[in-house]
Amino acid sequence: MTSAVSIRNVVKSYTRGKQNVEVLHALNLDVPEGEFLALMGPSGSGKTTLLNLIGGLDQPTSGEITVAGERVDQLSSSALSKWRARHVGFVFQFYNLMPMLTAEKNVELPLLLTSLSGAERKQRVAAALEIVGLSDRAKHKPSELSGGQQQRVAIARALVSDPTILVCDEPTGDLDRATAEEVLGLLQTLNRTQKKTIVMVTHDPKAADHASRTLHMDKGQLVSETVKS
Repeated sequence: MTSAVSIRNVVKSYTRGKQNVEVLHALNLDVPEGEFLALMGPSGSGKTTLLNLIGGLDQPTSGEITVAGERVDQLSSSALSKWRARHVGFVFQFYNLMPMLTAEKNVELPLLLTSLSGAERKQRVAAALEIVGLSDRAKHKPSELSGGQQQRVAIARALVSDPTILVCDEPTGDLDRATAEEVLGLLQTLNRTQKKTIVMVTHDPKAADHASRTLHMDKGQLVSETVKS
C-alpha cells in the first residue's frame, strides 16, 4: 500500500533561552493513502508538532518527511507554500473564518491563489459546500451560522482545492457532543467515499473512535497503537 505520509528518524528541537528542548525523538511513522489516523496524547507530547510537520507548517531539525510523494523537509519556504496549497487542507479547532465574508467567499479563499477562472472557482465552491451539506447557507456570514455549521464551512474550505491529505487539529474541541458527532461523521464519510487521507489530533477518545487507527504519543514518541477492527 502506498504511503501518503512517510516519516523517518525525525527529530524536532526548539531553543528556549539557553536550553535546547527536543520535542520529537527519532520518530518513525507511515500513514497509508486513504487512512483516517488519530493522534492522541497528553499536552506537550508532541502531537501538534508532528501534525505541523506533516502539513508543512514547520520543518524538522533532522530526519526525512515525505508527504504526497514529496520530500517536504528539503523544500524552500516558497516551494513549501506552493506544495501546501496543492496538497494539504487544514481544519483547526477555531474555524478561522473571515467574519465579513459569506460562507461561499470563505470557502473560495484558497482558490484565489490558483489559476482557476472565476467560473471554475464558483463550481468548486458549490461542490464543496454541497459535500458538507451547506448549499443553503452559501450566502450566510459566520455570525449567522452555528458552531457546527462554521466548522463545516472550514471543512469545505479545506476540501475545495481537492488536497491529498486533510490535517485536523482538535476539529471538534470547540463543539458540543452532538455537533461534534456530526462533524466527525462528515470526516468519516469524506474518508470512506472520497478516499481522503486524514490525520487528526484529538484529546477526545470518542473522536478518535471515528478513525481507523489511533496512535498514542508521549514525550515525543509513539508509544502505542489501536487499530479499529
